[in-house]
Amino acid sequence: MIVSLLFLLLPLSLWAQPRFVDKTREAGLLRPNTCGGLQKRYILESTGSGAAFFDYDGDGRLDLYVVNGSTFEQYQNHAGPGNALYRNLGDRTFAEVTDQAGVRQGGWGLGAAVGDVDNDGRADLYVTTYGPNTLYHNRGDGTFADVSTQAGVAGDAYSASAAFFDYDQDGDLDLYVANYVQFDLAAVPADSSLDEPCVYLGGLRVYCGPQGMEGAADVLYRNEGDGRFADVSVSAGIAGPASEYYGLGLMPEDYDNDGDVDILVANDETPNALFRNEGKGHFSEVAVQAGVAYSGEGGTQAGMGVDAADYDSDGNVDLYVTNFYREPNTLYRNEGQGSFTDITAAAGLAAPTLDFLGWGTKFFDGDNDGDLDLFVVNGHVYPQVEQGQTGVSYAQRNQLFVNEGGGRFSEVEGGTGMQQPRVGRGAAFGDYDDDGDVDIFVNNLDQEPTLLCNEGENTQHWLRVQVEGGEGINRDGVGARVRVHTAAGMQQRTIGGAGSYLSYSDPRAHFGLGQAQRAEVEVRWPDGKVEQLGEVSADRLLVVRRDRGFEVRQLGMR
Repeated sequence: MIVSLLFLLLPLSLWAQPRFVDKTREAGLLRPNTCGGLQKRYILESTGSGAAFFDYDGDGRLDLYVVNGSTFEQYQNHAGPGNALYRNLGDRTFAEVTDQAGVRQGGWGLGAAVGDVDNDGRADLYVTTYGPNTLYHNRGDGTFADVSTQAGVAGDAYSASAAFFDYDQDGDLDLYVANYVQFDLAAVPADSSLDEPCVYLGGLRVYCGPQGMEGAADVLYRNEGDGRFADVSVSAGIAGPASEYYGLGLMPEDYDNDGDVDILVANDETPNALFRNEGKGHFSEVAVQAGVAYSGEGGTQAGMGVDAADYDSDGNVDLYVTNFYREPNTLYRNEGQGSFTDITAAAGLAAPTLDFLGWGTKFFDGDNDGDLDLFVVNGHVYPQVEQGQTGVSYAQRNQLFVNEGGGRFSEVEGGTGMQQPRVGRGAAFGDYDDDGDVDIFVNNLDQEPTLLCNEGENTQHWLRVQVEGGEGINRDGVGARVRVHTAAGMQQRTIGGAGSYLSYSDPRAHFGLGQAQRAEVEVRWPDGKVEQLGEVSADRLLVVRRDRGFEVRQLGMR
């Protein structure tokens, strides 16, 4: 009896934790990732690839696009495994439709971003690569057209993460591309098994870079509204600072709550960059002043992945950046007034991440208890670390941190799917099986991917909000803020799928409601207008249309 009473007195979050199960094979996602040779002699072979959860065919279910790399020989012969598009069949399985859709794209792929660039109600796809990038226009009949050249967004660099957002508030989506380093494939010898005599780690020979390499400048493209984009990197104030660093992760977000979208770039081995949107099409780089360029100790870290969310529900959006081995991932708390504080140690997140090398990441409510938890993908870059006395492995398990409230997180096991070590890279988040909780897809280096199905047997309530813009607002309402209020307090989310690492997640706002069966909802649109929607029932998809009310749907329905 006493044991039963003690169980009932436990906080709900302690016995309703997320439990992730590996459902990769059952879902039919067996295509392995390829990224150079197994020994990783050059930096291009280590960065890996990402993925995108998005509804390409408009049937209400999340489909999946998985980016793949190549080998030097395949790339030089214009061959390679190619990327893959999987259509969600609605029964927890996927069917590959890559060739039918026209999105295989050989070459050496890295990242994916999604956005409705022409406001026609269909999701378009942007793929970053080593070399020219590709913009696929969604025709609406299950196929895509390559419009990269005519749109002016192909570029020709070693690109990493990309994101669509409306930085100038003109009603259409612009595009930011984070580029990494200058890497000359022509310099790779025919026998790529040769060691590159450059960098040593604990007496081990490993690949060069990024330190000592020239950075590749990021690019900001403005959507001209006629199917074309203009490179405005110089006039917008992006070009100078962005050319000095090694860009990998990317997160657009209005961190200062002034109504326009700012840009955080996680840079490898160089300071992070925070571009404050000043309006009138111009940005200022303020990372040092804001306190996010370096760790709290003032050290430069190797930023990989990034996410932003109001994890403590104080109305300000906080930042999280994943870093290299022996550099803890960093949680920056937003203090308001344009400043951040590194509170990683105080939040319980420093020691658990110190011996891992982090990549994809996201704040999400994995147990639907009403606060944001945190997921991190891990995997080293040097296979050689296992040959020496480094005490670290190449393949690493991923990590799940549950929000305890009070500003602290604790690491939990997270289910059997979390325990298998992999060399992880990109991660996309979304409820692929429409059961009301968030699942995770992880792209692993030189291995099959991992689809982590959230099966926590969670009976807590939830609400998902999708928005549709109107006049002067982009069709998908990217950048809109959604707030829900229950007796437990306020939560807010920003509409958009950017963040993590080389990946795109379901842009809809997912809220765990705990035991609350109803919630009050409000939407703040990118132009500042706030719509109060009143109280709605839980366990629904709420589709909010600008100035036209809302519709309640079951998940998986149009």
